[in-house]
Amino acid sequence: PQAASTRTDVRNCSTDPPYLPPTATNTTARLAALRGTMQAHGIHAYIVPSTDAHLSEYIAERDSRLGWLTGFTGSAGTGVVTQDKAALWTDSRYWTQAERQLDCNWELQRTTWIESIGLWIVEAVPVGGNISLDPFLFSIDTWNSYSQALHSSGRTLLPIETNLVDQAWGDQRPPPPSSEIYSLPAAFTGSSWQEKVAGIRQQMEQHVRQPTAVLLSGLEETAWLFNLRGDDIPYTPVFYSYTLLTNTSISLFVDKLRLTAAAQLSLWADCLGPLCVELQDYGQARDHLRLYAHGNVTIWLGTQYTTYGLYGVIPQEKLLEDSYSPVMLAKAVKNVKEQEMLRAAHVRDAVAVIQYLLWLEKMVPQGQVDEFSGAQHIDTLRQAQEHSHGPSFQSISASG
Repeated sequence: PQAASTRTDVRNCSTDPPYLPPTATNTTARLAALRGTMQAHGIHAYIVPSTDAHLSEYIAERDSRLGWLTGFTGSAGTGVVTQDKAALWTDSRYWTQAERQLDCNWELQRTTWIESIGLWIVEAVPVGGNISLDPFLFSIDTWNSYSQALHSSGRTLLPIETNLVDQAWGDQRPPPPSSEIYSLPAAFTGSSWQEKVAGIRQQMEQHVRQPTAVLLSGLEETAWLFNLRGDDIPYTPVFYSYTLLTNTSISLFVDKLRLTAAAQLSLWADCLGPLCVELQDYGQARDHLRLYAHGNVTIWLGTQYTTYGLYGVIPQEKLLEDSYSPVMLAKAVKNVKEQEMLRAAHVRDAVAVIQYLLWLEKMVPQGQVDEFSGAQHIDTLRQAQEHSHGPSFQSISASG
């Protein structure tokens, strides 16, 4: 194997001029734009995560702020930018990829611990400095970890609701999704959304703390509850949304213009008071929640999918916290219809895999196939099966 110093597919920042492979992104202008906005807000360090406002596993192009800022396209990482330094933290799956994609503006930190990010920040930012982040991109736990890492360091952790990367990105940022949000046919669900809502309300009633509302931030939760689907995110058929379900009302925060006529109809189907879905603008969720939290209420939420930005508007004494919301737990228990559908899907998938293995046996001896073309082929075979809606992650088709 070549010595690391002579490898041409990774950067070498120790030479003059530094060597950058063609896969590296020039981030000088992007960093300058971000630093300009930081300065305007009096911020000394800005933390950029690799997630969206719903803490989704996969994110839309519009939300890949870390990818735009650094050029690094791995699925997990954290960036921190000060006026004169920039660093990226990621795990060992991505170290080589980062060395191929980053330019020499960035230090690569080969760890993911928040303590290590905290130590780096304390070293890079003078006492009295402001460290800032977008509270809508951090889970409650992650926020608390940063808070702890910087505690008594003489530096302030300052949530700022304007996303500074978005400001720097400007009109180059991809637009919000515009594809349809549609109903899942009853043949696939086994329960109507009205039955699901009734089940959750029953749990609220039976809970010792008698919560008056459940807040849903995870995109899969709302999609499951209302039997709706969309294509806002790769590999997961969901759409941007929040839900506030109370014992007497249902508020769905979504871009209502994207709901198909049938989806709208399905939501209004039993429009009698407590089973009437009120459609509100996606961007109104936080203000609506804040208003609701003024009353004599208790709001039940799952901390794993709720961002600090939403959590922060609810007074502590009005919160009922679990790791997962009751909807996430109900979704995990499959009804008879869903079990039947799962088995049928596995049979269809097995057909595609068997076709693929036969194809490999024929093609590999001819030297005609590599792992990537194999992945493309198995995707094509799966797509040909009835009801296929695409893979649930990028196909890992073979080895060697």
